[in-house]
Amino acid sequence: VQLQASGGGSVQAGGSLRLSCVASGRTLSSYVVGWFRQAQGKEREFVTGIEWSGGSTLYADSVKGRFTISRDKAKNTVYLQMNSLKPEDTAVYYCAAGGTEPTGWAEEYDYWGQGTLVTVSS
Repeated sequence: VQLQASGGGSVQAGGSLRLSCVASGRTLSSYVVGWFRQAQGKEREFVTGIEWSGGSTLYADSVKGRFTISRDKAKNTVYLQMNSLKPEDTAVYYCAAGGTEPTGWAEEYDYWGQGTLVTVSS
């Protein structure tokens, strides 16, 4: 599975961005797709994940109510809608695929895309 993340950019606090993660090579039907982020000088952290088949989701507490993950099966694409962005959301965002249930454990994800940078200014 190859994953291509896009949609990052610069936005002011309170603004919105939508990230996309397009998968190629094989269907995602047996996977979970997750988003992680890594701010400069900090460890990578889990943001959210979605089970491709049933659509169950998991969110980090820091983004609950502001971020929404969704998938478009026809396009083999997962989206991350980010609203009410804060400066602390600034990071490189990565999408990943693997596992069978949404989890925050990065080790459960076998495939990783390149990152897309999100910068939120105050």
